[in-house]
Amino acid sequence: MRLSEARVVLTGASGGIGLAIATALCASGARVLAVARHRQPLESLLERYPDNLCWIAADLTSAADRSEVLAEAESIGGINLLINAAGVNHFAMLEQLEDSEINAMLALNVGAPICLTKILLPLLKQAPSAMVVNVGSTYGSIGYPGYASYCATKFALRGFSEALRRELADTRVSVLYVAPRATRTSMNSPAAQALNDALKSSVDDPQTVAAAVIHAIAGDRRDLYLGWPERFFVRLNSLLPNLVDRGLRKQLPLIRHLSQKPDKENLEP
Repeated sequence: MRLSEARVVLTGASGGIGLAIATALCASGARVLAVARHRQPLESLLERYPDNLCWIAADLTSAADRSEVLAEAESIGGINLLINAAGVNHFAMLEQLEDSEINAMLALNVGAPICLTKILLPLLKQAPSAMVVNVGSTYGSIGYPGYASYCATKFALRGFSEALRRELADTRVSVLYVAPRATRTSMNSPAAQALNDALKSSVDDPQTVAAAVIHAIAGDRRDLYLGWPERFFVRLNSLLPNLVDRGLRKQLPLIRHLSQKPDKENLEP
């Protein structure tokens, strides 16, 4: 896809990865409809790229708000790129989570991108070529203790991406699934960051992730997994899951200990 010709709906646009993607797209000449709960993080970008960027506030779990996004997308002349980057995460053992927290995670991480993609597909199909990008996670391929509900949502998003790609195989709409590893954003609570530090996990900057995503879009990729060790463990988990089981079991005492710390909702707006 030629980025200078992209007309984009980008969700989670004021969050760490979303904001970095919005910046990179605008710099490439794309026209971006930024969907986010808050305008303030986007202010400087809106001032810098007044002809490339516009913003709409929306609760993506609301059908009425998704319809407003559709109407705004129609008003800019249609779209050829949808990037589903909004998401919510909790680092906690399953029994520590309230039902409301689990349901909110399912609604935003799974229900919202599926329903928004459905409502925008007719617009995407009108373009000479188009793409849906779903921002998942390494945890969409490896079930990790302390993230059971989050993993469930990202496994679902990966499955949705695969099935949708096959469903649209005879159309001009392609599907890209992106799996970042740990990224330095507000989604990382102090407890989650402490776990990354204790395990000496590599943590990417949002700009690094955004650059990789932009490159994958321009190259019409079908999937993108960031981080060599993470790609290796995804493969190992699919071939030798018992080996991964044993390795993660050794981490359980540390994970249980750190998950006891207060962890407020962490959201990509």
